[in-house]
Amino acid sequence: MTKQDLTRQEVTAANRAAWEASAPLHETGPEWLALLDAAAKPGFSTFDATMTEALGARDLTGKRAVQIGCNNARELLSLASFGAIPAAGIDQSERFLDQGRRLAEVAGQAPALIAADIYDLPEGIGSFDFVLITIGVLNWMPDLTRFFEIVASLMAPGAVLMIYETHPVMEMFDPEAASPHEPGFSYFRTEPHVQDDIFTYDGEDHGMGTTSYWFPHTLGEIVTATAQAGLQIDGLEEFGHSNREPEYDLYQGRAAQIPMCFLLTATRGA
Repeated sequence: MTKQDLTRQEVTAANRAAWEASAPLHETGPEWLALLDAAAKPGFSTFDATMTEALGARDLTGKRAVQIGCNNARELLSLASFGAIPAAGIDQSERFLDQGRRLAEVAGQAPALIAADIYDLPEGIGSFDFVLITIGVLNWMPDLTRFFEIVASLMAPGAVLMIYETHPVMEMFDPEAASPHEPGFSYFRTEPHVQDDIFTYDGEDHGMGTTSYWFPHTLGEIVTATAQAGLQIDGLEEFGHSNREPEYDLYQGRAAQIPMCFLLTATRGA
């Protein structure tokens, strides 16, 4: 199967169904209760040390922020601790956004949480001063060029884009393989990975779900699509720590360390 075998609409519909099936697993148990409790307290933030440092180095005071692929909005709401206004979050899963509304309520915030296909946004969303994209967004996108054109269209003049994502090199490895440190996939793979399991963040097997499509992209493709959208790339940092599911932790802390995540910042011209 290649990128051309499915329409963009078919991919979006399939992936939305997979996330809707996954959502209930994230709204139960002690971790969800702890998140609700934390969101109600001053200084709420779910960002790791890398993002905390990067956000803290910027003056986000009064900046209207949008997160693309916001999931349950925990990171969007966390931006308030850095002075930003969590104005809007966009995600394809209404069930995850319902969780975000509960978190926003206890946090005393009221962002617009918009359920939409990023490739087919409703009218009137507006523009923003700060755009955030984090782990697990880019690889759901079958068309990076169009994706970043839409991202740029949401940015006010002078707005900043920050992307904190898993490194494309990680797409070469399968932590559950018999030889997990041996590359199992080409870095230049173009066809999507077809998945049928229910995905969560806890590293546990939750059985079969609906079919979804995960698209590998090289770092060159990501950087090029960002630049071609008219954005000025201000920085690209690569890190040797994991910002994804626990099963990938086995790739960090090694003498011959591979890159595991990256932080890209870009600006729209005034």
